[in-house]
Amino acid sequence: MKKNNLKGWLYLLPAILFLGSFMVYPLIDVLVYSVEEGYNSASQTFFGYGLYNYSYVLHDPYFLQALKNTFILVIITVPLSTGFALLISLALNSTQKLKDFFQTVFFLPYVTNTLAVGLVFMILFKKTPYSEGLVNLLISWFGGRSVDFIDGPYWAKMFVLCFYTIWVVLPFKVLILTSALASVNKDYYNVAKLDATPRWRVFTRITLPMISPMIFYLVITGFIGAFKAYSDAVALFGTDLNSAGMNTIVGYVYDMLYGNSGGYPSYASAAALILFAVVLTITCINLMVSRDNVQY
Repeated sequence: MKKNNLKGWLYLLPAILFLGSFMVYPLIDVLVYSVEEGYNSASQTFFGYGLYNYSYVLHDPYFLQALKNTFILVIITVPLSTGFALLISLALNSTQKLKDFFQTVFFLPYVTNTLAVGLVFMILFKKTPYSEGLVNLLISWFGGRSVDFIDGPYWAKMFVLCFYTIWVVLPFKVLILTSALASVNKDYYNVAKLDATPRWRVFTRITLPMISPMIFYLVITGFIGAFKAYSDAVALFGTDLNSAGMNTIVGYVYDMLYGNSGGYPSYASAAALILFAVVLTITCINLMVSRDNVQY
């Protein structure tokens, strides 16, 4: 028995070393950095240990703005993208002849480089001295006033960021939900048809419970992905997100390490651990909610 246990640990050793080197050690290192006060990256010295870095980050206007932007992005994009993906998946599931074709069409944006898609969105929405942009032309045709969505008011920039984020994540969610709908046992639908069950009741009593694990998976990964948003904002508003007022928490961490105000790994570590705590809390809340609403 002991020999078998030893053999099992030997099989696990490469994975343990890999996870220890690239996950456990960096987490411990970040935790140590976050409590080192007055850390100087040039001399590798610090004054002592404490919670000043957390206090500084939580009172930094740039971090508070990034926190606000991230929460707005999460609250808007996760429910809307999941809801739109469900509607599109239901429509695809009802058109069997063209199902494969439309699945390919909807999945194309997912395999396209996000920065390239962001550049296209910026061209569509940006207002320049030479062009109003395609979106503003459409608004003008309907009698509205043109808006500078890239360099204009905050609500306009947040609208573009949310729209872009939903566009980018939608294909993956459509693919997952379409696969989930295809795996539902058709016997349930046949029985419901014999009983002349209304469509809305079939959806709420059969379809939704059967695909609820996949919906829950998409919600969890959607929350985590939205909290880690950074490249989306860079693609639309450039690298100086603080001046644009559109920075995110991950962007704030990056700026503290490598940006114009970089060279502060202690502040970056504190912000990263705050983000970790927020994501962990929301994930735990989702897990508790799923106990009564997800059918396994």
